[in-house]
Amino acid sequence: MTYIQAIILGLAQGLAEFLPISSSGHLALLQYFFGVSSNNVLPFTVLMHLGTLLSVFIIYWTDIAALIKELIATIKDICTGKGLRINANPTRRLGFMIIVATIPTALIGLLFEDYFNSLYSSLVGISLGLIFTGIILLVAEKMGKQDKTIMTMKFRHAVFVGIMQGIAICPGVSRSGSTLFGSLLSGLDRATAVKFAFLISIPSILGSVILEAPDAFAQGMDAAIVGPVIAGVIVAALSGIFAIKAMIRIVTGRRLFGFSIYVWLVAATVLGYVLIS
Repeated sequence: MTYIQAIILGLAQGLAEFLPISSSGHLALLQYFFGVSSNNVLPFTVLMHLGTLLSVFIIYWTDIAALIKELIATIKDICTGKGLRINANPTRRLGFMIIVATIPTALIGLLFEDYFNSLYSSLVGISLGLIFTGIILLVAEKMGKQDKTIMTMKFRHAVFVGIMQGIAICPGVSRSGSTLFGSLLSGLDRATAVKFAFLISIPSILGSVILEAPDAFAQGMDAAIVGPVIAGVIVAALSGIFAIKAMIRIVTGRRLFGFSIYVWLVAATVLGYVLIS
């Protein structure tokens, strides 16, 4: 893997992880056309996930710090007999909603991991995932008024968003697009929806890293690609920061339709390639 390839892959990961265009689909397509085996770039993929995770921490560090503080307060309340006090404040309720949303995502990932992995080598499967992404973005764009906040959000809404995030394990289906769709369909206001969509990515990405890391680094990493890997991870982190900030503006401004057009064009191009090749 060259520096150019690593930088392009890092850019695709950082932008597509948070813009609703599917990082998994773009990385799978780039690896296919670069002729790079997925086994050869698995350590790189794991490290890029850490790069994008860093992006979320940088943008939402105040919220994350508040969630950690509230977790400690919750443990203290349990130990002193006060109970969970889920509705004590918005931060505590947000923490519980994140936990609830993560459960169905984890179950889907564990139960269907082999099936989803098999789709990464299918250009048709990736294209269908991109088409699905375009459809749910179009629906999200047309959503009417949403006014629910974390305090009025129900646990069933968190479960639904978690299911949508689990579906996004399929290559071509955007994680941010799916969770945003689920949040908006649940009635969350747009500012809350985008924050929730990005915060629930933390356990999802971290869990993915934990599961993939043993196999990824079991045989070590070729010293020749260490430089490109570092460059790609840095690019993934920086582009991830840009993508999160852009997504916040895009969602609140109701400008998702352009992404629908983009993923449909990519899908059409790939399907056209499949037909003529």
